[in-house]
Amino acid sequence: MELTTARLFLRPFRADDHAELHAIAGDPEVVRWMDWGPNTPEETGVFLGYALASEAETPRRAWKFAVIRRTDATLIGSAELHIESPEHHRGAMGYLIAPAAQGHGYATEAAQAVLDFGLTEGGLHRITATCDPENVGSNRVLEKIGMSREGHLRDHFLIRGEWRDRLLYARLAQLR
Repeated sequence: MELTTARLFLRPFRADDHAELHAIAGDPEVVRWMDWGPNTPEETGVFLGYALASEAETPRRAWKFAVIRRTDATLIGSAELHIESPEHHRGAMGYLIAPAAQGHGYATEAAQAVLDFGLTEGGLHRITATCDPENVGSNRVLEKIGMSREGHLRDHFLIRGEWRDRLLYARLAQLR
């Protein structure tokens, strides 16, 4: 599955994405709010292997996209959608963008594409996303793409020895 936006191309990861992906996933600033990383090259390889294997899953449970800037074909991030409950048509999404590409609306564009895909072709009724309350940029992205803040999850993740909260956002296929 490939998604195209005005400035981005979201495509499945390829084995030759390792160096560009690791430059992002191994960056402490990029993963500051994540419960993983910064990755070693081996950990990035494990993620890449999982992303490649998910392409062959039947039924499909996850889509992991390389976010490519169309003007120069540079891998600037990743975006993903996971099916949490096929029975209840529920999924979760996430994204990350390299620091040099932040502040240009790429995260919003990629997140909107993944959300739209999940609610249409993905057949999902509900998609959630979480982010750290201090991650102002990510909170804005989720609001811009029409997700509603539904809750505050206290001490939800233990990140590098510190308990961190998460804000829960969601979007329904048909707003009511």
